[in-house]
Amino acid sequence: MESAKVKELKDDAILDIKVNKTFYLMTKSALFSAFKTVYDDSKISSEEFVKALVSKDYKDMSERERNFYTLTLLVGEIEKQAVENNLFEEKEYSQEELKEKLSAVGNLNKD
Repeated sequence: MESAKVKELKDDAILDIKVNKTFYLMTKSALFSAFKTVYDDSKISSEEFVKALVSKDYKDMSERERNFYTLTLLVGEIEKQAVENNLFEEKEYSQEELKEKLSAVGNLNKD
């Protein structure tokens, strides 16, 4: 049998990845899509679902749960660094404008 060389991160590797707003929005959209694939709102609240998921060991999660959890950690880290570096800006929207913006994000996730 032939062998193949692969590259893996070292166990103690910590990376500092730079992302722009577009990447952040795409990652957040992927997170919402992943959430929709694992969450069944007829069983428990979304908050209870997330609490139950994060209490599981990684090895006990389904592939979809791991995908959702991984994206949650990535978006969380992006937002944490944005707060630490004062990179968020507050904007004020009317109820109608906010509905339109949320609808637009929802439409991105329908694919």
